[in-house]
Amino acid sequence: MNDGILIGIDAGTSVIKSVAFAPDGTQLAVAAIANAYDTHSDGGVEQDMGRTWASVAATLRELGERIPGLASRVIALSVTAQGDGMWLIDKAGEPVGPASIWLDNRAAPIIEDYVATPEYAAHYERTGTGLTVVQMSGKLAWMQRHRPEMLARATHAFHCKDWIYFRLTGSRVTDPSEANFTFGNFRTLQYQPDILDHLGCPDARRLLTPVVDGTVDCGKLTAAAARETGLKDGTPVCLGYIDIVCSGLGGGLFDPSGRSGCTIVGSTGMHQRLRIRADDVQLNDERSGFTTIFPVPGMVAQMQSNMASTLNIDWLLDVAAGLLAEHGTKKSRAELLAGMDARIMDREPSRLLYHPYISRAGERGPFMDLAARASFNGLDTTTTYDDMMRAVFEGLAFASRDCYAVMGPVPQEVRMTGGAARSAALRLILASALNAEVRSVTREEAGAAGAAMIAAVQQGIFTDMAACAAQWIDPHLGPPVKPDAALARTYDTVFPHYVTARKALRPVWRALRDKT
Repeated sequence: MNDGILIGIDAGTSVIKSVAFAPDGTQLAVAAIANAYDTHSDGGVEQDMGRTWASVAATLRELGERIPGLASRVIALSVTAQGDGMWLIDKAGEPVGPASIWLDNRAAPIIEDYVATPEYAAHYERTGTGLTVVQMSGKLAWMQRHRPEMLARATHAFHCKDWIYFRLTGSRVTDPSEANFTFGNFRTLQYQPDILDHLGCPDARRLLTPVVDGTVDCGKLTAAAARETGLKDGTPVCLGYIDIVCSGLGGGLFDPSGRSGCTIVGSTGMHQRLRIRADDVQLNDERSGFTTIFPVPGMVAQMQSNMASTLNIDWLLDVAAGLLAEHGTKKSRAELLAGMDARIMDREPSRLLYHPYISRAGERGPFMDLAARASFNGLDTTTTYDDMMRAVFEGLAFASRDCYAVMGPVPQEVRMTGGAARSAALRLILASALNAEVRSVTREEAGAAGAAMIAAVQQGIFTDMAACAAQWIDPHLGPPVKPDAALARTYDTVFPHYVTARKALRPVWRALRDKT
């Protein structure tokens, strides 16, 4: 066991990774392959299912090249992946077509119509999750209307991790987190897919798969998968939870006291609270957010997610890079970010207001609006690029506060993970906007780590998740960043204006979207 290895697979939208960990949580090696998706003029966004599996297998083979004797040392694999979407297979286990991933917005009119009906309130109450265009239910309804022959050929509807688990083990199942927040009841942990009836595709109920808990049950690597991955036939394989849950678990969300939250600052922003009991969940009048099962008996994770987080920073960096390129100077995002923390902290706080809704998919947390778009308020002739970048950082912090506020009191401590967690400026701005201590998590592969932690508990390496977190998470928590008192006062004054402005802009967003 001392030289044993746990592998966490994290198949993201942009990158697919296989990460090797020692049983004590030490990260040993990473193998990664860029992922790709196809965007269509009608709003469709698709991924090739065969290519996704081939990339997963390739990362496992590459891991074997990096770690001597990997195949004989693997204790178990566990898989997580991008959430939502629709990955259909037929009776033979072959893809019916390309996967419709979470970014696909072709079902937007269907979702908007359903959310306006009286039935929607009951769906939200059952799932604790606001319905958006990203989820499988709307995609099934769209396919029923526009590709009925493809839907008729399908026998099972997977999410991305379910598809990978199927290719690894041959089992057609899903996990409790996606099953319940999409089609179930977070209180009973049972399917209650009435939404499919209301969306006009009741026959799609037949596509829903059995639910297995990866902390309890595991499958076995098939001979065919062993040949493709370079691992041993029969190696235990656990089905992890959705990536947002695994990233929260690997990012420090698990805290039995319930005093901590977890903010993931990646392409998407995710703000999570752990609820010790399902009865502790606080739903909101906007009917937004996610309630997912957590891989600890009885616990659920409540989340609010703003659609775009670091995508806002990337956008403003790319604006600068594009302008420089037109004048013969090439600069990468990393080069433009060099020294950015110091520069923006020299600028006046909250000189501008920025609403970070840069995603073309609209917003889903803490409010639901497919038309939402980003904006600056307060520009004048003295505004500099660094003022704008500071406003973007502050906008991300205000979005976080906005999301936590609808779930109850802001946590006393927020564990921060994701690529932007390395920014000292962002950590201080977030701490001051939330008026809470912020601790970064030095573990970079939080999603893969969370998946591997599920396998560590399932395999009996740890008696429970608390014992696992004590070894896998606690040593990776950075020192607390305390709020700056002056900044906190400024942000307390400005935040209500941030909320007022985003509410006032909603009719403007829709008018711009619907312009002829």
